[in-house]
Amino acid sequence: MPLSKEERRQFLAEPHIAALSVANGPDRGPLTVPIWYQYTPGGELWFSTGAGSRKHQLIEAAGFVSLMVERLEPSVRYVAVDGPVLRIEPGTDDQLVEMTKRYLPPDKVEGYLEFARREHGDSVAVFVEPKHWLSSDLGSL
Repeated sequence: MPLSKEERRQFLAEPHIAALSVANGPDRGPLTVPIWYQYTPGGELWFSTGAGSRKHQLIEAAGFVSLMVERLEPSVRYVAVDGPVLRIEPGTDDQLVEMTKRYLPPDKVEGYLEFARREHGDSVAVFVEPKHWLSSDLGSL
């Protein structure tokens, strides 16, 4: 059963690991990778990636991405969105902290932040307009 507009927005706002897909050239399937993302119902969706990375380059070239999140409990539910990239900006430490706090338990945040600041290098924040939606709750299977 499809989710209502409010249900799908609320589900996307939960901290799921997303599968991000972006066009990867004429002779290949899309690049599909897991990502952390941030979304507020009715607003823009955003995520970070390494500045100059293959993913960053493909996103800039395509100007359009797809994102899918799912869960299995308490029912099988998913939301998929695609839309245009609105802008790509240099990533900030505040964004790194926000995303880390969204996904990790409080006792793991500081350790991860130290690691990320030391090892990940420069990042970019990619902002997307969720334009097309596909969703369903398949109930308990």
